[in-house]
Amino acid sequence: MRARIASVLMGLTLAFGLSGAVAVAAENAVKDELVIGITQYPANMHPSIDAMMAKSYVLGFARRPLTVHNQDWELVCMMCTELPTISNGKAKIEELDDGQKGIQMTFSIPENAKWGDGTAITSKDVVFTWEVGKHPLSGVTNFELYDRITKIDVIDDSNFTIHINKLTYDYNALNDFRILPEHLERKVFEADPVEYKNRTLYQTDPTNKGLYFGPYRVSDAVNGSHIALEPNDAWWGAKPKFKRITVRTIENTSALEANLLSGAIDMIAGELGFKIDQGVAFEERHADNYQIIFKPSLVYEHIDFNLDNPILQDEKVRKAMIHALDRQTLTEQLFSGYQPVAHTFVHPLDWIFYDGVASYEHNVEKAATLLDEAGWKDMKDGVRHNAKGEALSLEFMTTAGDRTRERVQQVLQDQWKRLGIEVRIQNQPARVLFGETIIQRKFTALAMYAWLSPPANVPLMMLHSKQIPSKENNYAGENIPGYKSAKMDELIDRLEVELDVTKREELWNEIQSLYAADLPVIPLFYRADMHVLPKWLAGYEPTGHQYPTSLWVENWRGVEAK
Repeated sequence: MRARIASVLMGLTLAFGLSGAVAVAAENAVKDELVIGITQYPANMHPSIDAMMAKSYVLGFARRPLTVHNQDWELVCMMCTELPTISNGKAKIEELDDGQKGIQMTFSIPENAKWGDGTAITSKDVVFTWEVGKHPLSGVTNFELYDRITKIDVIDDSNFTIHINKLTYDYNALNDFRILPEHLERKVFEADPVEYKNRTLYQTDPTNKGLYFGPYRVSDAVNGSHIALEPNDAWWGAKPKFKRITVRTIENTSALEANLLSGAIDMIAGELGFKIDQGVAFEERHADNYQIIFKPSLVYEHIDFNLDNPILQDEKVRKAMIHALDRQTLTEQLFSGYQPVAHTFVHPLDWIFYDGVASYEHNVEKAATLLDEAGWKDMKDGVRHNAKGEALSLEFMTTAGDRTRERVQQVLQDQWKRLGIEVRIQNQPARVLFGETIIQRKFTALAMYAWLSPPANVPLMMLHSKQIPSKENNYAGENIPGYKSAKMDELIDRLEVELDVTKREELWNEIQSLYAADLPVIPLFYRADMHVLPKWLAGYEPTGHQYPTSLWVENWRGVEAK
């Protein structure tokens, strides 16, 4: 009997020992699946319709732009074999009929480039992309780029020449030229160009293999929940290391942290994850268990004024509202010095930054005087009124569930309240705010969000009067405040074609000075991104600008945990 008991005990010991060894081996094994948490779900999956980081991040795994700025902030080819330049002969200045100068550039599509369904990517796709982009009602965000292209000469299936009617200093930066699958999308587009943005296969059939040509393709998409990506068998580049990547949307940042700590997600994307205040607190508690990267980036948090609002058309009201805010104390207390106060849309890391712009110090007395001068003198129940009896009451929107933004919002609301400005908070989920409210300019007064940009980015899309979204242009463009300034238009037009770097710097200074003086927005602060990664992930390199880390996902790999 004792022998039998001893034998059983020995067997149990061996079994537990083996299971423990298996558990350790499994824990140390190189992982081949990755679950990423982000705070927003894409409002529209079409690569050229609606500007939203959530979409750019997801599509970074599954598509590639024609050109892009890399991690070193250098312009490089992604869907071309060599960047056209005047010095290498692939770009040539040409005289236009009106006496102006244009540029022609010859591009070559990478060998063996294919859509996910095996169809070759050809010059036909490039021409179709241009046709969609130049249609005045297609809803493409950067319609200006496509409008400037006068023609595309097809040399053969892999080579084409683009003619542009303006010689700009950044002539070969075609980052927003995002090739579309002609064999799938032409029928949808030609059926109804106005409704194309809603009927594109990127919206109605997002798991169609033929829509993608990156290392991964979208294999599952559940609106508001998650997008799953699997390796694209037709991808011609370096093979990706993970057999599945899932991007989960968790809009509440507290829930995002809880999901990370529970293991439901492996990492939090810096582009759309923790804000700095939450990140600093997280680092203090969990730095030993994760890779944590703080990356200053060209992200500019601000509040758009809707300049169609009669109250906000008054410059004195806008300036009173910024003088009422103690932005310095806010950034110091919430962000521990990681995110400095912004006075212009250009980040100090960018060489074009000008520190001579007007800065609006916290000055409640000055703010009150400006409001009195603007006619908002009568105080009733703590709220200013004008002579008509109208209350100085404004709606304030941002992304619901974003803990940091909501904290900032409440601080600003309180500071305005002390001055007699009533601010009513009315937040929306990111996919609604960015997919409809912002781009269609449906917010009535104030909207807080961020702009991301590449280095030395000409602000045509966000400041030129031709870029105001409207029903007439099917809500293309990104001048969300509705800012109109003939002087700003002129400066931007001159900046684009100025080839002399010294003169260009002077124009940058003028643009930033005018922006600060006219105040179409309230600049808040320059953001830093916090990337939270598992210890076992290698090859990950943040960019610090508009183009997400996911564009280089083929470099990511799992390593053995130690």
